[in-house]
Amino acid sequence: MKFDRESINLKQKEFYDSKKKNPATRLWSYFRNGLLNNLKKDIGVEKDIYNLHKTWFGDLSGKKVLDLGCYEGNSLSIYLAQHSNEYIGIDLSSKGIDNLSRRLENISGARAEVMDFFSKDFEEKDFHLIYAYGVLHHFKDVDELIVKLKEKLQLDGEIISHDPLQTSLSIKLIRSLYRPFQSDKAWEWPFSRKTYYKFENAFEIKERRAVLGNAKWSALTGLLPLSDEKNLKKAKDWHREDWEKSAISDKHMFRCMQLSLFMKRKKSNLLWKE
Repeated sequence: MKFDRESINLKQKEFYDSKKKNPATRLWSYFRNGLLNNLKKDIGVEKDIYNLHKTWFGDLSGKKVLDLGCYEGNSLSIYLAQHSNEYIGIDLSSKGIDNLSRRLENISGARAEVMDFFSKDFEEKDFHLIYAYGVLHHFKDVDELIVKLKEKLQLDGEIISHDPLQTSLSIKLIRSLYRPFQSDKAWEWPFSRKTYYKFENAFEIKERRAVLGNAKWSALTGLLPLSDEKNLKKAKDWHREDWEKSAISDKHMFRCMQLSLFMKRKKSNLLWKE
């Protein structure tokens, strides 16, 4: 079946503008955005990711930044807009872009547009940094995405991303059971091992960190007859182990649920081939 990007983009726009989800998707969202997000806050995952990405940004003065698939912007979007020379946020959702545009009104050199990253109308290029929080896994054709990312980056340009992994056996099983009923399955492609290695081959990975490996089981250990203090300490210990080991061990990284990558465009091989 031929991949119909225009149709998929339209469905994606309608989904994020309306936020309409079927019961299965609402249940998954409750697990991901409810239980997991609470866990991430309690054990410091969110704070660590925020500080890590901010550190990776480095000195933004004089830089041109693309906030790819930004919707209405996350907690670091405004920071990027305020500290870069030029900031462009793009998303398919007019609702999200309208909200972000209002937040950018008084920031010089910052703007937001309803735009498809692959559209011929999106002529901007030579970005020093592309920030893609929860975005790269929305593209089914990873090879095509990599080529486009390289086209838009300066020769030494960088990418900071954060995406879900489906490499843990338990999560892969849960996702496989859920996927037939998923409202947004047409643009949800969590990273596989193959996907990760395509990015590793195409870019210089300067640093990486993954979360919710061992720590994801904290949601279940809370059911054990242990004090809240002991459960929280164990969860924090597991998170710290995930954080440190995922930076150096592929095996441990692939046990995790979410992955942050800090990538740099290689100066040779302008267009990457598998």
